[in-house]
Amino acid sequence: MRRLLPTLGRRMVGAWAFVDHYGPDDVAATSGMQVTPHPHTGLQTVSWLLQGSVHHRDSLGSDVTFGPGQLALMTAGHGISHSEQSPVPHPRFLHGAQLWVALPDAARDTAPAFEHHTTLPGFTSDGLTATVLMGGFGGAVSPGTAHTPIVGVDLDLAAGADVEVPLEPAFEHALLGASGGADVEGAPLAHGAMVYLGTGRRSVRIRTEAPAKLLLLGGEPFEERLVMWWNFVGRSGEEVTEYAERWNDGDARFGVVAGFSEDQRQLAPPLPPVPLKARGRVR
Repeated sequence: MRRLLPTLGRRMVGAWAFVDHYGPDDVAATSGMQVTPHPHTGLQTVSWLLQGSVHHRDSLGSDVTFGPGQLALMTAGHGISHSEQSPVPHPRFLHGAQLWVALPDAARDTAPAFEHHTTLPGFTSDGLTATVLMGGFGGAVSPGTAHTPIVGVDLDLAAGADVEVPLEPAFEHALLGASGGADVEGAPLAHGAMVYLGTGRRSVRIRTEAPAKLLLLGGEPFEERLVMWWNFVGRSGEEVTEYAERWNDGDARFGVVAGFSEDQRQLAPPLPPVPLKARGRVR
């Protein structure tokens, strides 16, 4: 598991506030992913698989198994709980990215929702196959609900590709080396690493020697100050403290995920000994 956002130097890229990249892991002899019910507020989860499958259940009653190339998009809004587990049986390898999108103040208290899109738009050109997860790219627009100007694209590059990828200059962007490596504007991008591209770019040149998959993440710079702690996004330490206490007390705000006992819920850990403070997108 590699946590690429937030980091010491950068907390966000557009509204993308959290990026975990995992695998590929051989889970043939294990139970694979086993994340029991836990809560969220104030964000969207974007689950993207390169290999394997995940069984998603949530307090809305959603019960979906998704795989590579499919978008699992959960809007926590006011509050939701969910679980993520490898099904039985499951594929040998598990490889993907778990991403969060911070909801702007105007949408953060919205009703929770879940979307499962089995087919996503994109295009193929000059050794590049682009699949649009969120927002719009190259004339293709994702069906996933977005609450801020944002883009998320799977870039599947053939061996020997040399492409100029268009960018929105008003957005800030980053590239994640999801599988294999690439040369980005003359600098190496290794598997599991992420490079920040900043704003003002109209394109980025990417070259590969071997096949590679990159994730392009970007969006309009997110200027609201946030408190991110455990699985919550809020606007103040007091607000996040209340979320944690209400979840631990079994408050109806977060609902119940069917199929799990009370003792299988993940309780919020003890709060840190210092006040939780709202912070901007750059530390």
